[in-house]
Amino acid sequence: MKPLLILSKAVIVLCLLQACTIQANTEANTMTNLDIVKSTYEGSTSEENGKNLKRYITNETRWTEAAGFPYAGTYQGIEQIERNVFARLASEWNDYNFAVEDYVANGDKVVAFGTYSGTYKATGISFKARVAHLWQLKDSKIVSFEQFVDSKTVTDAM
Repeated sequence: MKPLLILSKAVIVLCLLQACTIQANTEANTMTNLDIVKSTYEGSTSEENGKNLKRYITNETRWTEAAGFPYAGTYQGIEQIERNVFARLASEWNDYNFAVEDYVANGDKVVAFGTYSGTYKATGISFKARVAHLWQLKDSKIVSFEQFVDSKTVTDAM
């Protein structure tokens, strides 16, 4: 092959790679705060939801479970959140679920509301509880999460 032809092909490949990178960055930048929050609930699997959540959490993200809720407290960063909330939900409950009914978005804040349900493994008792999650985002990252829930129905199942 002639050097000019090789160089031309290399330039074409580099241009294509750059175009793909620009398109990927543009798609990421077009996600609204509402889109980001929805991606943590509406994936095709809970694993997909978890991956999406991890994509938008930082080491500074503060996650608050409501006072009176079995996992009450404020946790910072994905390691604390996973250990104190998600690992416990997975090990202590069968079919724990949050059925989102709707969202309200305003600027950097998004609220998701609906109903929790599940069956506590140790007692076999099921529950349903109304819940709202308040998310605050900045620069497409989750700054904070706060849970509002009817904790009594949850603790009664335990």
